[in-house]
Amino acid sequence: MAHRFLRRALVACASMLAVSGLVAAPASADLQKPSQQWLRDSQAGLFLHWGMRTSPGYTSCSAWEKAITDGGWDPAYWVTEAEKLHASYLVLASFHSRLGYSRAWPSKIPGSCSTKRDFLGELVAAAKSHGLKVILYMTNDAQWHDEGGHEWLDSAGYSKYKGKTVNLDSQDGFGQFSYDNFFEVMKNYPDLGGFWIDNDNAYWESHDLYQQIYQQRPDYLLSNNNEDTPIMDTISNEQKTGMSPSYDYPQATYTAMPRLTEACFKLPDTGSWWYGGSNSAVNKMLNLGRYITNSGSSIKSLMAETAMVNGKFPSNQEAFNNFAKTYLDAIWESLGGTEGAGYMYGGMQPGFWNDGAHGVITIKGDNQYVHVLTKPSTSTLKIRDNGYRVRRVTNLRTGAAISFSQGGGGLTLSGLSGWDTYDTVFKVETAGRTGTYDPKTVTLKASASASGHSGPAASDGSYLTYFDNNKTLPVNLDYDLGAAKKVQYLGLNQREDSVSYARSDSEQSARIKAYKVFVSSDGKDWDSAVKSGTLPSHRGVQFVDVSAVTARYVRLQVTSTYAASSDSSRYKRLRIDETWVGSDYATAAG
Repeated sequence: MAHRFLRRALVACASMLAVSGLVAAPASADLQKPSQQWLRDSQAGLFLHWGMRTSPGYTSCSAWEKAITDGGWDPAYWVTEAEKLHASYLVLASFHSRLGYSRAWPSKIPGSCSTKRDFLGELVAAAKSHGLKVILYMTNDAQWHDEGGHEWLDSAGYSKYKGKTVNLDSQDGFGQFSYDNFFEVMKNYPDLGGFWIDNDNAYWESHDLYQQIYQQRPDYLLSNNNEDTPIMDTISNEQKTGMSPSYDYPQATYTAMPRLTEACFKLPDTGSWWYGGSNSAVNKMLNLGRYITNSGSSIKSLMAETAMVNGKFPSNQEAFNNFAKTYLDAIWESLGGTEGAGYMYGGMQPGFWNDGAHGVITIKGDNQYVHVLTKPSTSTLKIRDNGYRVRRVTNLRTGAAISFSQGGGGLTLSGLSGWDTYDTVFKVETAGRTGTYDPKTVTLKASASASGHSGPAASDGSYLTYFDNNKTLPVNLDYDLGAAKKVQYLGLNQREDSVSYARSDSEQSARIKAYKVFVSSDGKDWDSAVKSGTLPSHRGVQFVDVSAVTARYVRLQVTSTYAASSDSSRYKRLRIDETWVGSDYATAAG
């Protein structure tokens, strides 16, 4: 139950800070609000790009609307398909710069296509009846106003409406037009879940749009694409690729918990975000892997499917949804209501395991679920147990008992066979955590730190605070245990605010590379290092083991990090959420 307690504590902390005036409303990026809870409890959403340029494409708004209705569009179809994916919300992107700026709802504001039939309202009502939310996509961008040789924006009509000349083809003019649309939508759709915003517009910012949205609709959520804007509830990381394994999407994200984070990706293998006339294949391994690894990092999977004009999905996408329903139903215990393990919610170490194995772990109460997406080349799986005492392991699908042992900091599952094609799930029942010193009994100091992010922040039990080395290397973290005690290892949760591999010269990992460990009896005289080495640039909890020693003082000296000098914001930067001293390795529970 530790992660549930922490979640409640974070909400309470955010509320107290807001009441005390220390944090301006809405909450800053690192805090959460009660209005976000439904999304925090979700695992996935369905992204729908659907507008006038959906193939075969229309330049007449009325012709597009007629084709939709004549084709039998029914909002219940989208809701049903979303439920197959265990999605809790739908994002409708019709008012999109590449889809003719189509407003699939009635509007009194001239300027772009607006339908007479209220497709948005019908979708919101259909979703609500099934307990789902609808988020409305809003574009910031006028640059595609004449794409395809057709002018999609009506500056004359909007200028007449406003009583002044406004050029909708400019960013400022479009900002005014879209600004008005935000308020009309808020007035007409109180049951809407919020807005998914494709980057910012200077007009919105200068007119305090986001603050006004929260004031008028405090239950709405705001999500921003690719830009971590503190006032937004969510950051969405769009179509990230290049990681290995290719399904491990979280490697390319750069936002630390408890910030709400989406992974936004297309299910079809090829094509645009919207239907262009093709029936692309859907890679089951890639997309199930993304879904599961995102869940293992408390990241929401916003999956894009390409609805045709009549709303139906191409047959390959329908087939994937049908497959996903059956597949996910069988293992939903390991995904629904869980958080990613190995991060701020506790849990064993995810990621790269023995003999080529790879996967993630989800956690719910005393149960942890090991998702093996890439199986080991042997019949054995070894996982760093992070001090959790294990009392039982079973195959989640079959219920069969799994042989296991614990020692040396690890959980070993043996005699494994019958691996699932996509995700073998082991249910690990635990009996508490052992072998670590209470942070309240340990004093932590740093040799250098940024203002407001001193050493003790990495040992205060709070993931709302973190240590920052102020780009100083080497840097020492000195632990005072209060008396001479046994030291077996150090555990670290580094701040997950950078990618875990070098995506580009300016997007690199800020994690620990080379380190040394020293011990001392008086905190002044330090002998030679008792351990030196490198940590991998991997997400999640990491460990530095030492041959058991007895000492009052322990020093972790970080001599280098992974980011190159080309990444000026992360070069030599080190941030740590929490770190602790381990006295003993866990053994299996009786």
